[in-house]
Amino acid sequence: MAHLITALILLPLAGAFFISIVPRNYARPFALGFNALSAVIALALWQNFDTAGAGLQLVERHAWIPAIGAEYLVGIDGLSLLLVLLTSLIFPFAFLAQRMDRGFCALMLVMQFALYGTFTAQNFVLWFLFYEMSLIPAFLLIKIWGGENRDRAATKFFLYTFMGSVPMLLAFLGIYFAKGTFDFAALANLGKTGLVTGNFGWLAFAGIFLGLAVKVPLYPFHTWLPDAYETAPTGVSMVLTGVLSKMGVYGFVRLLLPLFPNEIRILAPWLLGLAVCSIVFAALAAWAQSDLKRMVAYLSVNHLGYCMLGLFAVTATGVRPLPEMQAALSGVFLQIFNHGITAAALFYFVGLLEQRRGLRGIDDFGGLMQRTPLLCGWMSVAMFSSLGLPGLNGFIGEFLIFKGSFAVAASFTAVAALGLLVTAIVFMRAMQALFSGPLAESCSAFSDLRANEKWTVVPVALLMFAIGIAPQFILNIFNATVIQMARLFA
Repeated sequence: MAHLITALILLPLAGAFFISIVPRNYARPFALGFNALSAVIALALWQNFDTAGAGLQLVERHAWIPAIGAEYLVGIDGLSLLLVLLTSLIFPFAFLAQRMDRGFCALMLVMQFALYGTFTAQNFVLWFLFYEMSLIPAFLLIKIWGGENRDRAATKFFLYTFMGSVPMLLAFLGIYFAKGTFDFAALANLGKTGLVTGNFGWLAFAGIFLGLAVKVPLYPFHTWLPDAYETAPTGVSMVLTGVLSKMGVYGFVRLLLPLFPNEIRILAPWLLGLAVCSIVFAALAAWAQSDLKRMVAYLSVNHLGYCMLGLFAVTATGVRPLPEMQAALSGVFLQIFNHGITAAALFYFVGLLEQRRGLRGIDDFGGLMQRTPLLCGWMSVAMFSSLGLPGLNGFIGEFLIFKGSFAVAASFTAVAALGLLVTAIVFMRAMQALFSGPLAESCSAFSDLRANEKWTVVPVALLMFAIGIAPQFILNIFNATVIQMARLFA
């Protein structure tokens, strides 16, 4: 079991090399085979993970570049394991969503390799390499296989995320010269008493905050996202929203909150304000969209805003009861997982509609319930899950975030609740336009869900119900990690 994490990281990369030499027709089946093997290793990690332990587990440590303090250091805690499992779930879902040629499959596997590395690396140099590496395949996938305006969307995506990464790298170099380590755990220990002080401390905080805020994306750094999600092919949109956007939230939990607790406490009202803007403005922007893909993209910003609300509330000033902090953190972790599967499912359904009609405007359909009851039924499950309907996965995460946040930031949380109301309006409008009314002539030849589409959709939808009804099997993964983090922030 000593090298399970390394095997997990390297397997998709080996898959990408292998796929580049097999005949073109076999690329997608082989890619799915490598996905299945990755999922088996991820399940083995879960099996060997002690859910009662709060610290890093299954750690692998090797000397790498001692001169600059860079080590090959990987390990997992509850949050890392949760994101590894999410990555193992979303990638096969994305591969099944559309037909892919050899280059497409290889780049997707390279992105999977980079994501596994990002979620398990515990040394900044290693983490930053994986973090940046995920950018290259995502850029190429949008640039080569994207839709209309793909050049502009890919360039915007690359520039925004790269420009965010430069100040983050400079900030960490400054911290290394001041403290002599890139190790996350060592830096978190130093952060308890103040990692770096004075103006330099604020500059380092600003550099890391900017890099992560673009990646989440947090308002007002979100403007690259709708273009990238709209233009990307269906499978890439699913991975971008399902896993890649989680790198930013993960960075906040792993880097910014433990390293700069005092700075975050001082800026808490402003940061909470940004989170509320992400929630409310993105929901209003989704309401204004006529393109279904852009609508789901803005709702993605809205849902990640709930994660940021919970995180900033946990570190806000004033009295912070420990149970409420634990509730908010549990809600954030669960929302990361829930949003991953729900948003990916919504993009999948939009992709199915676009395949059948050739268009994806909200007014290009009508009366689909008469023609495709199964497609409409399962798509409604994903919509209600995103909305946070009790009995589905979205409800549990949002309820815990609101429960924890109300105790420490009541006014901000009350305004954020308006986002739920607007989201409900957005989905009701979409359901009315797509499913109800007379059957549109252009949809009269639509086919309902085919057998392969049912096999793709139904397991994901059943998982939404399973988490909504009995979430304990997911909560158990990160409970110990949440308790440890809540004590650290308290």
